[in-house]
Amino acid sequence: MIVKRIKDLTDEEMDSLLDRESILFEVMPQVSEIIGAVQEEGDKALFRYTEQFDGVELLALQVTEEEMQEAEALVDPELIKHMGRAAQNIQNYHIKQCRKKMTMDRLCKGVQMGQLVIPLGIVGAYVPGGSASYPSTVLMTVIPAKLAGVDKVIVCTPPNPNGKVSPLTLMAAKIAGADAVFKLGGAQAIAAMAFGTSIVPRVEKIVGPGNEYVTSAKMLVRDSVEIDFPAGPSEIMIVADKSANPDFIAWDMLAQLEHGPKSTAILITNTPELGDAVKAELDKHVNADEFNKCAILTVKGLVDAADFVNAYAPEHLQIIAAKPQLMLGKIRNAGTILLGNYAPAAAADYASGANHVLPTSGYARMFSGLSVDHFVKTITVQSIEEEGLRELKDTIVALAMAEGLEKHAESVRKRFEK
Repeated sequence: MIVKRIKDLTDEEMDSLLDRESILFEVMPQVSEIIGAVQEEGDKALFRYTEQFDGVELLALQVTEEEMQEAEALVDPELIKHMGRAAQNIQNYHIKQCRKKMTMDRLCKGVQMGQLVIPLGIVGAYVPGGSASYPSTVLMTVIPAKLAGVDKVIVCTPPNPNGKVSPLTLMAAKIAGADAVFKLGGAQAIAAMAFGTSIVPRVEKIVGPGNEYVTSAKMLVRDSVEIDFPAGPSEIMIVADKSANPDFIAWDMLAQLEHGPKSTAILITNTPELGDAVKAELDKHVNADEFNKCAILTVKGLVDAADFVNAYAPEHLQIIAAKPQLMLGKIRNAGTILLGNYAPAAAADYASGANHVLPTSGYARMFSGLSVDHFVKTITVQSIEEEGLRELKDTIVALAMAEGLEKHAESVRKRFEK
């Protein structure tokens, strides 16, 4: 863990903190091989890789209705209630993003322009799993897709060593309205959804977070299928002044590191004493030296950190300050922003309603977090009457002739020949 003033960082240290993409490119040769095998061998490769990477020999990939019913019987009703509450908050937030199916507005005399908003036909949601379960990710990926009107949403998630999917994950799939669940993880799951097999249907878009293998696979299949954005491994940046509670900050950082050794956590503060207190709490629970991409950095004033924040483009950005608006006004790049001592990333991960599927590895520079818009496409609709085209005729003809496309010009002239 790096502990120093931002202005004292060496070029090597700065590059190390900012570079999270290299981990994705390091695994691409292995991921590319897996994708190629799935393309060539189909389901045979899926069963083989599931045995190789998940340590389980499956007889079937798709979760059955019987397994769904068994899962419901195994989950505590109180926990189902809490998942339902989280699902409702997610729905309440995302339903406001839904657009009218068709708009039409008068652009000028005789010309109306608008859009058709068309939901995608079939979407694949990747949900991490195996030794852990992430029912929250099922809710975050499936609910917005269903609100958008997607016809079919499938979920791929790794099986546990018993060849089962976590009952919590299956209950979340039922609550969210998923149409099918497959016991399939890793790069092979991404390849299966991208190209289709006799068991796994080919999808039009893949969404959801994952480790570096999953994220690299999503990046590699973009010629064949659309994706949301690179999402994983996870990261947090906290910008805080003396009004912040050091224990809260330390535990927010620990919560992020809980995702695995490739996760990152960075604190930036204008109060060295706060940094010392956070470091002391972290040291009680983790060996900070194991996290070479984590840091506690100090600055003269919080607004001085804005350039570094924007260059880093964190997945989660927490601002804990007496006047957070001063910092907020300078932020351009972040997956999600949480304000105050009582807005931990964990709230956004589970129950506040905003989506926790967010761009990582600096991709928040050009991507937004998952939303209903990720599950629709738009088609322009144009209605042009005679008087409208007459008004545009001279402009169309002049530009077409300037480009040397005489027949374009003539196609308009013909409509006004006597």
